[in-house]
Amino acid sequence: MTGITEVLQADCALGEGPIWDARRKVVWFVDIKRHRLWHFDPANGSNAISDAPDQIGWVLPASNGQLLCGLKDGLYTFSPEAAQFEKLMDVPGELPTNRLNDACTDRWGRVWFGSMDDGESDKNGRFYVFDRGTIAPAGPSGIAITNGPAVNADSSRIYFTDSVNQKIMVADLDKEKVSEARMFVDITAHFPEAFPDGPTVDSEGCLWTGLYNGSAAARFSPAGELIETTALPAKNITKLCLGGQDLRTAFVTTARQGMSEQALADSPLSGSLLTFRVKVPGFTPAEAAL
Repeated sequence: MTGITEVLQADCALGEGPIWDARRKVVWFVDIKRHRLWHFDPANGSNAISDAPDQIGWVLPASNGQLLCGLKDGLYTFSPEAAQFEKLMDVPGELPTNRLNDACTDRWGRVWFGSMDDGESDKNGRFYVFDRGTIAPAGPSGIAITNGPAVNADSSRIYFTDSVNQKIMVADLDKEKVSEARMFVDITAHFPEAFPDGPTVDSEGCLWTGLYNGSAAARFSPAGELIETTALPAKNITKLCLGGQDLRTAFVTTARQGMSEQALADSPLSGSLLTFRVKVPGFTPAEAAL
């Protein structure tokens, strides 16, 4: 791991969901509470914001050249060329007090995503899978704040995060089914004051997680052992993705919501997009199949 850099002063209230777009060679990420979809081009530093119709929890490159997005009230497509959102479908049975929060694709192009209580307290959240126009519940439920899911390179494992309870779970995955989730790591054993946020898996099958209220990102082995901790100059680390030409640049989103003036003075890069270099590259996930 090498030096940490602020590459974009985004002032995100709740920056989340960075994803490396291999087609366009840019990073997409969201500011959930300010309804913003960002993109950042590391080749020249250019960036732009598109205003979303509501809280936007995640964005994923899609197979038709558009983006698939999870907003408070359902799934949307986004055209980068026209900078326009279009409602695709509702999530059946979701409460109006919930919103969508984080997502990933598996190697078959399915999209795994979670819902959560917008007030961050009621255990109304759960996980779903979107498969070419159909949404079905899949994975744990009864969670106040879901994060992830994240899959490994061959999509044989999927990770689910229960942020409030400071736990990351893992399940076995194939094209036909997902097993019952089991404990992967209890974050309290390593970072008792921090909450696991968005997870990302690298090409060795190790899992990186952002540590909200922890000023760091942590890397765990496939066996759940803590093998690396990267201290970062922001209090609330939400998620990282691995991108760039060699997939060895970590792009890190952060949040400044709820921080006092003193806390912001102590961690002035909170809300920015940060980067650092890693030894083990990521992998290029499949685009979302629409």
